[in-house]
This record gives sequence, C-alpha cells and structure tokens, in this order.
Amino acid sequence: MDKKIIDFLLEAKKKTYAGKGAETSSSRPASHDLVYSDGDLMYYDTYLGGDKFAGEEALWISDVPYWSMNYVGRVTGQNFSGDFLKEALSNVPFEKPFRGPEKFQNGEYEYTCSVDGDFEWFQGKEIITLRGQQIYECYFHGGMIK
Repeated sequence: MDKKIIDFLLEAKKKTYAGKGAETSSSRPASHDLVYSDGDLMYYDTYLGGDKFAGEEALWISDVPYWSMNYVGRVTGQNFSGDFLKEALSNVPFEKPFRGPEKFQNGEYEYTCSVDGDFEWFQGKEIITLRGQQIYECYFHGGMIK
C-alpha cells in the first residue's frame, strides 16, 4: 500500500460521509454524492437510498480510476443511529481502509467489521447491534482498478 494514497483515502472518508460533509450535486436522480480532492487525488462517494441503500466509493489519481469499493446495506431493527455509524466509520484503520474498525462501541451501540483480503482485492461485512440485537448490516467489496 502506498502511504500517501491510504492517508488521502482516510482523510477523504473523514471529510465526507463519516464527517458529515456537505453533499455535492447529484450525479444521478436521487443520489447522494460527496467529493473530496487534494492535488491530483480525488475521492467520490455516491449512494442511493436511506434505510436500504447501495453505493460506491472510488479514488482517482490524475483523473485515472485507481480503486473502488461497492457497498449495500440496510437497517434491520429499531433505534438505528446514523450518528453512531458515522462515528464508527470515522475510526477507519490504516491497515484496512475500507469501512470502520474491527470493533467500536459507544454506550449500548456496538459496531463490528470483518474483512477478507487486502487493499487490492477485498470483501467484508459490518454490523451494528444495540443491546446485543442486530439493527444494521452492510456488505462491501472492492479493490484496485487496472
């Protein structure tokens, strides 16, 4: 992994959805789009839906696609907290810069994330539980683009 690329990706995630960043113009009808750039690096997160959603995060270097991750998820129980999800996602680890950390807890909410693979080719799942009951799930996969 290129440290500069991963550092940029982590910063971009924290400045957009996880950091409650402002949305940009929709790229498609009813899409939510967030963009972050620094020099020749650009990150784009676009998703559809709310309680049931699907989206893609992508990274470009000098306008050339470099990396992408698709995700699909849903709220499965009551008292889901989008703020808790964003808090977990803002703690994305350098070693696995995909979604959130392996485990994160705040009060009665717990976030877990499991990943198979590495930056070049990966798949994973994240879950949020409240008092031990699952209330959210999201599957994701992606990797390098060549």
